[in-house]
Amino acid sequence: MKSIAIIGGGITGVTTAYALAKRGFVVSLFEKHRYAAMETSFANGGQLSASNAEVWTHPSTLLKGVKWMLKPDAPLLVNPKPSWHKLSWFAEFVANIPRYESNTTKTARLAIAAREQLFNWASAEGISFDLVKRGILHIYRDRKGFDHAGRVSALLAAGGLERRAVTPQEIHALEPTLAGQYYGGYYTESDSTGDIHKFTIGMAAAIERLGVSTWYGTSVKHVMSDGNEATIVFEQNGEEVKARFDAVVIAAGIASRALAAQLGDRVNIYPVKGYSITVNLTDEASQAAAPTISLLDDETKIVTSRLGVDRFRIAGTAEFNGDNRDIRADRIRPLTDWVARCFPGVSTRQVVPWAGLRPMMPDMMPRVGRGKKPNVFYNTGHGHLGWTLSAATADQVAQIIGSAAAQLSSGIASVSPRATA
Repeated sequence: MKSIAIIGGGITGVTTAYALAKRGFVVSLFEKHRYAAMETSFANGGQLSASNAEVWTHPSTLLKGVKWMLKPDAPLLVNPKPSWHKLSWFAEFVANIPRYESNTTKTARLAIAAREQLFNWASAEGISFDLVKRGILHIYRDRKGFDHAGRVSALLAAGGLERRAVTPQEIHALEPTLAGQYYGGYYTESDSTGDIHKFTIGMAAAIERLGVSTWYGTSVKHVMSDGNEATIVFEQNGEEVKARFDAVVIAAGIASRALAAQLGDRVNIYPVKGYSITVNLTDEASQAAAPTISLLDDETKIVTSRLGVDRFRIAGTAEFNGDNRDIRADRIRPLTDWVARCFPGVSTRQVVPWAGLRPMMPDMMPRVGRGKKPNVFYNTGHGHLGWTLSAATADQVAQIIGSAAAQLSSGIASVSPRATA
């Protein structure tokens, strides 16, 4: 097992390619867009946040979903139109509620492991991505939210994460530009922020230096495996091409579900839309009035990151509406209103809206590892923590593939993909 195909050129696909190439595999990466990181890895909230490792499989999530179903600007919005996919996903979501605590702790542990790996890769490859290591501050407007955060902190601590409660006075000391009154907060000094798009395109350049073949602008039509050989059928420049490899890794975001079905696997990913705005800080007054620390407002489910001197990223909301990429004004407005309320000195004259589809598994845990066929592997379904977890899951799947390759006779492994028109 020497030649590996990776389907997906977002953060998980590119980091997986890097981890495999560093281990000596011959890697080919397929991406439908002309460039890497053009979908969910384009403009997320920017947080590398082990402190946001709490999974959503809590009873309160269901109650909020029902409560907010008919409120178009709600932080969590579920389209009531039924589909078998949506119903099956929510049924599994409910079934995973008993694992809420253990999965939160596992996710925190994974996020901590990913952190240093990602920093090491960025340093080794000279990637500049507006990294700020100033921690993340979670803010709460009432005692109920603050008390719940205290219970979450215990779960995160079990995973090895340190965060501390802070008073309203400490909140304003940490971020003097923040307006409003708050009951309290939690501060995680070890968390950080940056630009996921800049990081991913930096890693995309790194994998090309390592010899990875990057097939951008290619639409994968079919993927097959007989257990010994994987075949990718893709379209490029109007021509259908087949390429054969020793193994394949599915890292295709929300498309992973359909690709997995072709391979005989069930990967029940649902697309959960998130929105962001990037506020261009075009004047000195806005630059001074924007926060320098990253925030998570628990009540509104909004996160922020300062990206360099002249950009302020605000992201949030979760929308269960199928494969729908529309940018809705009534979902963007709460983000701009939040800026006006919490940072009134920031001008929102120049705002760039964006929406992306998070690939979420019902248990909120990424699918990492083998499929039914011995040469099929997955690294997908990271939900709202794709960037935070990416380096760890890339390393995990590379280790799994490395172990599988070591068990095979060297005479079985091929050295390159075999393509035929």
